[in-house]
Amino acid sequence: MEITERQKQILCQIVEEYAETASPVGSVTMAKLFGVSPATVRAEMAKLEMLGLISQPHTSAGRVPTDAGYRFYVNNLEDNREMKDDVESSVEASSDMSLERGIHALVRRVSSQSQTDAAIRGAVDTLVDLTGNLGLATIGGQLYLSGISRLFTQPEFVDTRKVQAVARLLDNLEPWLREAAPGEPLNIFIGQENPIGRNSEVSLIISKFRSPFSDRSYIGVLGPTRQNYSRVMTLVRRTGNMLEEIL
Repeated sequence: MEITERQKQILCQIVEEYAETASPVGSVTMAKLFGVSPATVRAEMAKLEMLGLISQPHTSAGRVPTDAGYRFYVNNLEDNREMKDDVESSVEASSDMSLERGIHALVRRVSSQSQTDAAIRGAVDTLVDLTGNLGLATIGGQLYLSGISRLFTQPEFVDTRKVQAVARLLDNLEPWLREAAPGEPLNIFIGQENPIGRNSEVSLIISKFRSPFSDRSYIGVLGPTRQNYSRVMTLVRRTGNMLEEIL
């Protein structure tokens, strides 16, 4: 996919701005951030729209990322991470104080539990608190879910059809995990990429880890496609690694 550096920067900013505000992002906002004219930004947005990376909802003047736009953004995050070693990644994560506090809260909560299942539940509940998403984990062949009410407070789910689509996804999530057994340490399924609940407009971010229950245990979150991927991916990845080390 042919995309210029400035278009990449504008796309990433749209993803991050939309995650923060839940409102379509306009050219005036982008122009102020990049120090160029709104007309220049509109031209770049038009190219991003032609590439299928952003779209214009209804008659709004702003743009929102598409599933493809989110995938491009996430892949860019992963590519940048692979260019760093573990020490550099840890330093970068620690530069976000709220993220650092979140990771410390996870460690404290998991370390305080003497039972494996309680430790995993504690990790899931903390992920819910830190992300506002639904948290999930496999515990001894069962799927533990927490934070359903938190998920449905997100503005995307004022539409009951989306709530119903998420409910259908959750009904089928446990058998799908057993059958598909995603093999990467961090697995990210965005919107239409979800093998179940394709129209639910949610992203599933899960980490595989070894536990006393199974070599293929999973922990992660389910949230709207509009979310802070950098933060959530880091939290889920670090939680999986931490559980594997502690358990």
